Amino acid sequence: MRRQKKKRSAFDIVTLIIGELLFTAGAFIGLFLVWQMWYTNFEANENNAKAVAQLEERFAPKVEKKVEPAQRRTDAPPAAEINGKNKGFAKLYVPRWGDDYQVTIAEGLSYSEVLNHGLIGHYPDTAPIGALGNAGLAAHRMTRGSVFQHIDTLQEGDEVIVETDKAWLVYKVRSHEIVLPDAGEVLYPVPRQPDAEPTESLLTLTTCHPLMSTRERYIVYTAFDYWIPRDAGMPDALVKEG
Repeated sequence: MRRQKKKRSAFDIVTLIIGELLFTAGAFIGLFLVWQMWYTNFEANENNAKAVAQLEERFAPKVEKKVEPAQRRTDAPPAAEINGKNKGFAKLYVPRWGDDYQVTIAEGLSYSEVLNHGLIGHYPDTAPIGALGNAGLAAHRMTRGSVFQHIDTLQEGDEVIVETDKAWLVYKVRSHEIVLPDAGEVLYPVPRQPDAEPTESLLTLTTCHPLMSTRERYIVYTAFDYWIPRDAGMPDALVKEG
């Protein structure tokens, strides 16, 4: 005798539909995360590589040798040549983040032209890099190149190096803090001192905090240490041995 199938109740049908919808939503979320965490980084890294190559064509060739301490200059370095809004004009190296870390610095903070392309943006209203005052830089921390992902690993005394068409500028990490997104005072010529006249050259790195959030900003202050003319050599940390 054939067994009659049990008829599904309305509750069973609704539960099945909800389950299938949740499964589909989970699959879409998973694909979105893969795109957000992997593909945007891949695409941004490719964009940065092209921007780096363009700068290499503009800059004079590197002289890949270390310099004597006496060749490290502490007077004002030559200004970098900025060739237009959203255009790359310098490169940033952070030895603590690996030998292969070099990212283009562009003028401006456009998401579509700079930050989402895996580049670092220079705040236009802050000092030129190397000048007296405070030059502000911004970049994504996660996705779109994850340029400042490891900003929280920087320690006091670490070198942060800027390569321009004329020189190598070496800064050293001084301190860090975590602030709210509207804390514009961190970019004053003298951070948090609106009426103070600057007496030194600072480079301030800014990015979102914590990871995968825009709730706060992670700030790292660095101070100018010395510079090297391009035709003299390179900072020790960037010279490859052998």
